[in-house]
Amino acid sequence: MFRLIAFWLLATISVAHAAGSGFVRINGQKFVNPDGTAFAIKGISLGNWLLPEGYMFRFRHALSPREINAVFEHLVGPAQTAQFWDRFRENYITEDDIRFIRAAGFNTVRVPLHYALFMQDSDPPVFAGPGYRLIDRLIGWCRAAGVRVILDLHAAPGGQTGVNHDDGTGFPLIFYLPRYRRETLALWRHLAERYRDETAVLGYDLLNEPISPYNDEDFLNPRLEPLYRDIVAAIREVDPYHPVFLAASQWSTNFSVFGPPFADNVAYTYHKFWAATGRSSIQDYVDFSRRYNVPIFLGESGELSDGWNARFRALHDRFGIGWCFWTYKVLNSTASVVSVPPPAGWDEIAAVGNAASLDAAPQVAPARAAAILDAYLDAIRFRRDVVNRGYLASLGLQAPN
Repeated sequence: MFRLIAFWLLATISVAHAAGSGFVRINGQKFVNPDGTAFAIKGISLGNWLLPEGYMFRFRHALSPREINAVFEHLVGPAQTAQFWDRFRENYITEDDIRFIRAAGFNTVRVPLHYALFMQDSDPPVFAGPGYRLIDRLIGWCRAAGVRVILDLHAAPGGQTGVNHDDGTGFPLIFYLPRYRRETLALWRHLAERYRDETAVLGYDLLNEPISPYNDEDFLNPRLEPLYRDIVAAIREVDPYHPVFLAASQWSTNFSVFGPPFADNVAYTYHKFWAATGRSSIQDYVDFSRRYNVPIFLGESGELSDGWNARFRALHDRFGIGWCFWTYKVLNSTASVVSVPPPAGWDEIAAVGNAASLDAAPQVAPARAAAILDAYLDAIRFRRDVVNRGYLASLGLQAPN
């Protein structure tokens, strides 16, 4: 009886703290502001910034962060590659980008994170890395602009997906090796403790697209929700305020892995690309939301046409489902908010990233490669980028003058 009373008191205090201190919270099937009004998430992901993906460099073979890094080291050596990444992270997302995102009408950014920017790969983990300064700075910009931040663990220790964007070995080792499970729990607890009082943080997206269809679904799917239970428990030891997002398996599409909600202040997220734009595409998720009285959230979508974006976005608006499209900035693309103009000679860099092996890649003189990469680092600055006004219009938004 005493434990039940204590739990009730903790929950009551948590809700009161959230209601009075600026946190977005969950109320039934909705996210709500501190004053109780609905908070409709209109978000954009900051893909490629802290977790590079090869296709955003127009590479067809070097796809994961470690493969992209190998291409650059092949071209200009380890020291210059390390300097490249430092400048890349400084230039790719700046305060100008965040101000523009808010002025265009977005109210949320989802930030894919790579664990290695926040911790050393050790057991027990050591929490250190350049990610903290970058995220702290981003949160400050977002707080000033009135933008909320979703922290998304895109690459967990050991990998949670088994494909290039978790930067793992090709297997979701978090489900196989206890060490990686411990490291992931420890990382989320550490991040939650660091940001527990930060109201600009909307919530925590625990694992991006866990368990791809290329792995043993029958073995792994039953292990996803128990892992989520442990991560949420670790977070709640230090942070009772922020909502957590639970992503479905198989590219975040398969809600059959979920039972009834096991905790409060939990939302469920799915990803949908290139789907039909009628109700049938999301009916299973809507049914889940209504059955358990919990919010659902379209965590990633897009990368097709403006017309498709408009129809799919309107479908979610009709059902009152928040969304976050993918992604904000891509090299030479109309399927993003802004496009990075490719610098002269970029096709030479891309040819190396497209080669089946670096030994077979075309040769580019180091000085030439360094000059092209330097031009790219200038091109990714917001003032050099091209705004895709049609893309913004497809989301019901408008580019500011």
